[in-house]
Formats: sequence, structure tokens, C-alpha cells
Amino acid sequence: MTYFLSLLDKSPIEQGKSASEALQASVRLAIRAEELGYHRFWVAEHHNMSNLASSAPETLIAYLLARTSKIRIGSGGVMLQHYSAYKVAETFNLLASLAPGRVDLGVGKAPGGFPLSTRALQAAFDPERKPDFAAQLSDINTYLAADPTYEGAQATPFPPHAPERFLLGASVESAVLAAEKGWELVFAGHLNGDPENLRKTFEAYERASSGKRPILALAAFAADSEEQARERVGNLRIVKVFLPNGQTVNVGSEEQAAEFARQAGVTEYRIEEKVPSVLHGTAAQIRKELDELHRRYGVKEFILDTPALAASERLSSIELLAKERLSLAA
Repeated sequence: MTYFLSLLDKSPIEQGKSASEALQASVRLAIRAEELGYHRFWVAEHHNMSNLASSAPETLIAYLLARTSKIRIGSGGVMLQHYSAYKVAETFNLLASLAPGRVDLGVGKAPGGFPLSTRALQAAFDPERKPDFAAQLSDINTYLAADPTYEGAQATPFPPHAPERFLLGASVESAVLAAEKGWELVFAGHLNGDPENLRKTFEAYERASSGKRPILALAAFAADSEEQARERVGNLRIVKVFLPNGQTVNVGSEEQAAEFARQAGVTEYRIEEKVPSVLHGTAAQIRKELDELHRRYGVKEFILDTPALAASERLSSIELLAKERLSLAA
């Protein structure tokens, strides 16, 4: 079976440790991932979260690029609704100029935080003039094209190799949009693992992009034994919050659910607690599942989300998976 294996890290802050320690753990993970042969290492964007340290992926990406030499480094992803498309293109062109051929720009539609941080991030926007997500993708395309004849603002500096572009989504609509705008699709299976939705989204992207296949993002944790992996993953929880206006959001605890509702200005809400969908077991068991997904859907690359466990466990997991040679393409 031939496919690439890549990683997504959220810089989780362990109980009793600091954000600085969490970020240094992510750095060590990226360095080790390069040594093990992983294809990409992406970092997430979460705002005003007491348990996650990565709020500005572009800053962390710059540091990781300086600490590595071969592995591709990128965002998984920039929460585009908060930012100017021009500034995003400018930032990633600069990163790609610092490390040519190694920079990925992944973007998503979600806010990446609670209502107060969203309002703070968008305080300077005129809601009447704010472009929609599709228009922002088109604008980024224009800026990254580095066309010297373009008469608008130029997102300098122009790198020798433009950042690769990825749209993070989990719907047929995202698939069609990604194909229409010429972006690679990353199906967020770690957030929406419904098999039927996955099948429909893959088929829609393949049709709309003339045969291309999405990258598949999944949460995965490998341990020395199936029992150990099951025990650790069994302690993880997701709390889904349902607000009266129809909005839903996933948070990490009932306390976070109550805080989200407070910031949204509502007192009535409903929650559902569930165990997140995480591939877990021995590295051989996880490889078997990935091989099957590769066979069934033609997946050429998996991005594995490292669960919010201890740094030592995340490191051990990627080492066990690499030992199974999951990270190497034929």
C-alpha cells in the first residue's frame, strides 16, 4: 500500500504545565516527525482556549521551519473568516520565501474559538463589506499567483515556489468549492467521520476536480497494546453544544459548553457528550485500517490528528506508526 502520512498538532497544554511547555512539545514532535519521514506537519488555530496553546499558526510555522530542514510545515488551518485575504497571502508568501518548497496554506471556515474571541478578532471589520469565504479563496488565488501584470496590490515577497493551498472541510459543498477554486481538499474525518458523508464528499471532489482525491484527516493514537490504547482514548470526551438559534459547536467539557453559551448570550442550551472518533490500537492495527481506507477510497495521503494526550504519548504514537513504515511512500 502506497500513501503519505502527515501530522496535525494542536499544542495541548497538559494539566500542571504551561503553554510554553506545550509549544516546546510541539516543536519536539515536528523535529521527530521529520526524522521519521512524515510528509507534512501542520498546526491548528484555536483562540482563547485555556487547554490549547496554538492561537497563531503562522508564528509557530515560522519557528518550526527554522527548526527543521525537509518536512513540509503548514496550517491546519487558518480560520479565514477573521482575516484579510491579502494579509494571509502576504504572510504565507513570506514564509515560503524563507523556506522555499516547504510551506502549506490550509484554511477553514470555522471560528476556532468562542464568541468573545471571534468578536475581538473581527472588531475592525465592516460587516457590510466583509467578503464571503468563496470570495476570499478567489482573492488568495489572485495574490498567490504573483502576476507582475496585475494592477492591484501585490502580496510581496514572491517566493520561488508558492505555498500549496488546502481547503479543510467535511461536506459536498466544500468539495465543490475546493475544486472550483483549484484548492486541494482535506476531508476533516477527525471532526465528521460519517462514512456516507465521506463517500459523497470524495465522489463530489473527484467529479469536480477531474479525478483528484482528497487528503483524509483522521485522529489516531497508537500504543504498545490494544488495551492500553483503548484505555487512553476512552478517557477522551467531546461535548456538543446545541444553541436555540440552531448553531452547534464541539467543546471539550461541560464547563466549556456553559462558557460558550454565556459568551453567546443564551441561557437555554442542550449538550450531548460522546467519545471522539479516534483510530486506536497497535500500530499494526491502525495500519490495517489505513490500508483499507486507501484501498476503498484511493486516499494518497492521511493527516493524523494527534489526540490531546501527554506529550510523551503523542511522541511514542508517531514513533510506533513510523516503525510500521506508514509514513513512507513507495
